[in-house]
Amino acid sequence: MRLHRVVPGIAVGVLVPALLLATPSVAATAAPTTVAVASSADLQDADDLRMAILRILADPDSGRRVTREANALLDANDPAAMRAWLETGYRIAQGEDDRVALMRLLADPDSGRRVIAEVNALLDTNDTDAMRAWLETGYRIAQAEDDRVTIMRILADPSISPALRTAANAALDDNTPEVLRHFLEIGRYQVD
Repeated sequence: MRLHRVVPGIAVGVLVPALLLATPSVAATAAPTTVAVASSADLQDADDLRMAILRILADPDSGRRVTREANALLDANDPAAMRAWLETGYRIAQGEDDRVALMRLLADPDSGRRVIAEVNALLDTNDTDAMRAWLETGYRIAQAEDDRVTIMRILADPSISPALRTAANAALDDNTPEVLRHFLEIGRYQVD
């Protein structure tokens, strides 16, 4: 085999995945926090369907049911089943995984009052879109409020050290969810 015929074949094999991922149709279906699934009209061939399912699998928020069903679809390699799952099954599987995530928050002894109240309200309404939205944005806000309450309780203890009091006040002054959580998980144990 002549080398000048092999090199272009290797180049095509390397560039096709990169070009496929850079195309507007594929890039438009991916979102930073939620995997957007293109409509079945956009996904005409089996490769497009597989790519959409692989994008869902790459999302770190994909739960057990979504992962299990997506892997089974990829193993079966049935385009009709993939299309049907992307149209309806994915949303159902994601809804179940979101319910499990909410139940875990209820079972977590570190969950505060606001988190528990909002989770219970979401489970009562059983609205999968509201659950997904709350897990993406609302949880962070509710947890931050619960963290502020916990830090205030630490500050209410008259026996805390001056260094811990200073660190707690600094976390409250910063008032970002990440800093509040960091103080409670790590920062308060590093002081003194």
